[in-house]
Amino acid sequence: QVQLVESGGGLVQAGGSLKLSCAASGRTFSATAMGWFRQSPGKEREFLAVINWSSRLTHYADFVKGRFTISRDGAKNTWYLQMNNLKPEDTAVYYCAKSPRWSASVADFDSWGQGTQVTVSA
Repeated sequence: QVQLVESGGGLVQAGGSLKLSCAASGRTFSATAMGWFRQSPGKEREFLAVINWSSRLTHYADFVKGRFTISRDGAKNTWYLQMNNLKPEDTAVYYCAKSPRWSASVADFDSWGQGTQVTVSA
């Protein structure tokens, strides 16, 4: 069974940066896509970014393009989300997830981390 553990969340001022990590562990880890999502109170979970197994493909939600960057370290079974120029509206619980197919849809991701809180103060 695969376990995903996020880290790197915290409190940051507007304009600041954070880098989230997602470490995968388990006897067998395979995924076509590894992604990041977030959820704010009262809102649905929303897609942020996804990267494929070879790291040759990435896809971002329009509202994070130019600010967030997804990357992965295959040797460590870890992927990252570098977040720059953070805004108060970026405050949310951030989740990593993996999918057996190339997708940006929440429904296609079959394993999720527990989430890490990101709070951006004005």
